[in-house]
Amino acid sequence: MGNVWSGQWVADRLGVRLDGDGDGDGSWIGEERLGGAGGWVGEERLGGAGGRVGDGCQGALGGDGGSGPGGDGGSGASGGGVRVGGADGDGGQGAQRGDGAGGGNGEGGRVGGGDGGGRQVIQGGSSDGGGRQGIQDGDGGGDGRQGVHRGDGGAALRELLGLALRRNPKRAHLLVSNVLGKHVPQRPATVHGAGVRLGRRVRELLGDEAAARAVVLGYAETATGLGHSVADGLALAPYLHSTRRPVPGVATVGGFEEEHSHATSHLLLPEDPGLLASTGPLVLVDDEFSTGRTVLNTIAALHRRFPRDHYVVVALVDMRSPGDRARLDAFAADLGARVDLVAAAAGAVHLPDDVLERGARLVAAHEAAAADQEGAPGPTAPPAGAALRVDLGWPEGLPDGGRHGFTPAHRARLEAALPTMATRLAAALTQGPDLPRRPLRRVLVLGFEELMYAPLRIAEALDEALDGVEVRYSTTTRSPVLAVDDPGYAIRTRLTFPAHDGPADGPGPRYAYNVAPGADPDRRFDAVVAVVDSTADTPALHAPDGLLAALGAQTDRLVLAALPSYRPQTPPTPRSVPERQAPHMHQPSYEPLRGPDFSSYAPEEVGWLLQDFSHVTLEAPTEEREEAIQSGGAHYAESLPVEYQPNERYQELFRAALDASAARIARAVGAVTELVLAERSPRPVLVSLARAGTPVGVLMRRWARHAHGLDLPHYAISIVRGRGIDTAALRWLADHHDPSDVVFVDGWTGKGAITRELSDAVAPYPDFDPRIAVLADPGRCVDTYGTRDDFLVPSACLNSTVSGLISRTVLRADLVGPNDFHGAKYYRELAGSDVSGHFLDTVSARFAEVAEAAAADAGRLAATDRTPTWEGWAAVERISQEYGIHDVNLVKPGVGETTRVLLRRVPWKILAQRGAGADLDHVRLLAEQRGVPVEEIDGLPYTCVGLIHPRYTRGATGADGKAAGTAHTATSKADMTDITGEANTADSTGKASTADSTTGKANTADIAGRDERTVAAR
Repeated sequence: MGNVWSGQWVADRLGVRLDGDGDGDGSWIGEERLGGAGGWVGEERLGGAGGRVGDGCQGALGGDGGSGPGGDGGSGASGGGVRVGGADGDGGQGAQRGDGAGGGNGEGGRVGGGDGGGRQVIQGGSSDGGGRQGIQDGDGGGDGRQGVHRGDGGAALRELLGLALRRNPKRAHLLVSNVLGKHVPQRPATVHGAGVRLGRRVRELLGDEAAARAVVLGYAETATGLGHSVADGLALAPYLHSTRRPVPGVATVGGFEEEHSHATSHLLLPEDPGLLASTGPLVLVDDEFSTGRTVLNTIAALHRRFPRDHYVVVALVDMRSPGDRARLDAFAADLGARVDLVAAAAGAVHLPDDVLERGARLVAAHEAAAADQEGAPGPTAPPAGAALRVDLGWPEGLPDGGRHGFTPAHRARLEAALPTMATRLAAALTQGPDLPRRPLRRVLVLGFEELMYAPLRIAEALDEALDGVEVRYSTTTRSPVLAVDDPGYAIRTRLTFPAHDGPADGPGPRYAYNVAPGADPDRRFDAVVAVVDSTADTPALHAPDGLLAALGAQTDRLVLAALPSYRPQTPPTPRSVPERQAPHMHQPSYEPLRGPDFSSYAPEEVGWLLQDFSHVTLEAPTEEREEAIQSGGAHYAESLPVEYQPNERYQELFRAALDASAARIARAVGAVTELVLAERSPRPVLVSLARAGTPVGVLMRRWARHAHGLDLPHYAISIVRGRGIDTAALRWLADHHDPSDVVFVDGWTGKGAITRELSDAVAPYPDFDPRIAVLADPGRCVDTYGTRDDFLVPSACLNSTVSGLISRTVLRADLVGPNDFHGAKYYRELAGSDVSGHFLDTVSARFAEVAEAAAADAGRLAATDRTPTWEGWAAVERISQEYGIHDVNLVKPGVGETTRVLLRRVPWKILAQRGAGADLDHVRLLAEQRGVPVEEIDGLPYTCVGLIHPRYTRGATGADGKAAGTAHTATSKADMTDITGEANTADSTGKASTADSTTGKANTADIAGRDERTVAAR
């Protein structure tokens, strides 16, 4: 390593300071072994509920060995016991013993690291009073190869970490690991060895019996290789890493969010869906443990579905603040499980109060210069030609990594094949007629984002196969970091190129750091081996602006090795995974579902807080379904209607309506989103009411990104009339977000029934704000809206084919338990008719042109009294009485709700405001197809209103979701049916009659035949 710390540039300019606890395990840096600090304190025992947490200090440092033996380490301070709570816990006591001996000899400049044994014994009571006991051992030194024993914990941290800057409003600095193999090219043995040693410590902690039952879980993208290496050190356990790449046909068994990452959504896609269902310890591996929130999110999410009594968190560095440490302690106590922490080093980052402002100014000042410098070719050679493709002979059927699971047997197969693969690579680099004259001195093996482990092991084998050649290893990444070509800065150069694996979140830039030599020719690589998987071996990889072109400009020899992307043979089925309910846990057993596995929306657009019922037959025959509802014995949410499939004429109307109203919708989307950001939360969590609210939620999320660069979380949740909102989903939201940030979203209001339903349903959860944000509020029953005009929102014209191919939500006792999300179906078979993306893209394309008007609308609305007047509800009550219906649930006001009546119900008649224009073209067409009269009247507060007949409409449902109207027909003015079920003639007003105006026969809309789509509206 050089004499200049790679964080000095940032430290000098921002006043950042790294302080170490001196509690590392003796990490390898390049060719140097750094001795530990006379006692391992990187493992913390967090007691279960009712336990005590031993918090002992490390032993004092042993003196460096000169020509004689090193001094003994001082004894460790006794551990403090901190009571963590738990009603029945015995409590426990913590004690710590620290003893170290520093033996060494000083010949030839070698310094032997001394062993420093630090034993921490903590006994804690579990929630039921039963104590657990844990013993942790550590040695801090070693047999340094050209070793230097460092006693300064801060110095050890500075060997492990450098500093860089990034544009981030929450954290300007970035800790850059020198041993991770991500941003900084490093010797592969150093990278692999750092993880293996941590894994061995975990095995010592667990013992062989528990280690054999453990599962190791690594985090994408940065820690996928580290997690693999930890699993190698543990030796006995299978490995899985999270991924941000959905795999078609492979269902998720879980997922979680990473709050401060450049990309947040993690998917878990094990080939064996029972992998995480084991009862053994779960070992979670990340490169840096800074706040602990990501780990807490993961453990909380997995514990609800797969509870266990032991978790081990592993990281290269533990940089938590005292508050974050206390948070993890309390979390473990509340969980009733043991949580251990193993880290190679620990310390703290000290930041001045104005670090964010200073960092932002510094980034802005250097971005232009960095853009000019990034990717500048070295001064010594012309760009290389096309990459030489090499077939490594990857073993057939061997996973290329841990995306779907990687077992000890897989590792054995890989290690058996590595020498042959290294030989092929070495031959490609050293043999052939067209080799450059320059001798092969430095070689970089470059992995690809999450594909870290296979390139790492290949690089390690290549290092052994090439004599006298320095082999380094690093990987590309999606994280943007400022590059400054200074020895005191961790990211000296940056190559930028387009994503080349068709990522689910769309195209975007990717980066390779410290590959270009910059101003230092000694940093130049004579050869680069790019290792990608076959999914990423695309035309974009080979394009003139692609990764290979960028690499070719930096080196004499460019080799490409593409590994076959592993695809599980049998798609996992989450419902088949055995689930265990943790004692006293009431949270749901599921994580949000995302496209493309569930819905045609991109995964980042929305997370569905639902179960996937695609495998369940829910479309009941019309007669059976309606008879059950009419009898009062069934609820409309217990079954599904057959999805309405529009004919070509109707689809033409949809397209015309969308083209005509896209700008109007975009303007309303902008106005309501700006109101939400200004009045509700600067970082709202959008929660749309499935499914009509979901397209609007997606559009609001897109507006926030377009106008403000915000990446807002968005979820869809089920609400069922008469049964309220999905409370399991509410609990999930409360676990993962601040409830005060949650903003419920719907498409439009009619009379306000769902508004009232939501208010009642959320009342027991006072931390949630029940006010809905809607695109259009013609019913005047909400205070957060984009417009109060009653116009056609084209998404109301269709069902699943404009809503991500998702059905209405389902709530049935045999499918949904008390801790489960409600469910829905994904109609994959309707993909050919899907216009969900077209609707979103058409509206989003108008954002720029309406931005000024939308901002003005939001400003005007902010200054307006928007108190709900409920005029719509009053109008509906009046219409219900005048037309002899006597049930407001059977009066559906507004263009959107009227459309739903015609699509899903057996309508009686349509009331239209006289002179209504093109907004009602599709309503008139549907009414014609259904044989429903359209009556034009004056003074209607809505553009139109759909009326449902209470006794002739199968599926007429009241406020409780069951049969409606049965209490009124015997004595009402509109006595529409006698005991035989036949229609009486119209009265003098004609308002309650079901008689056809020309035949005098009851207009029952051919219930058994033509109306096979009947369903109660929301």
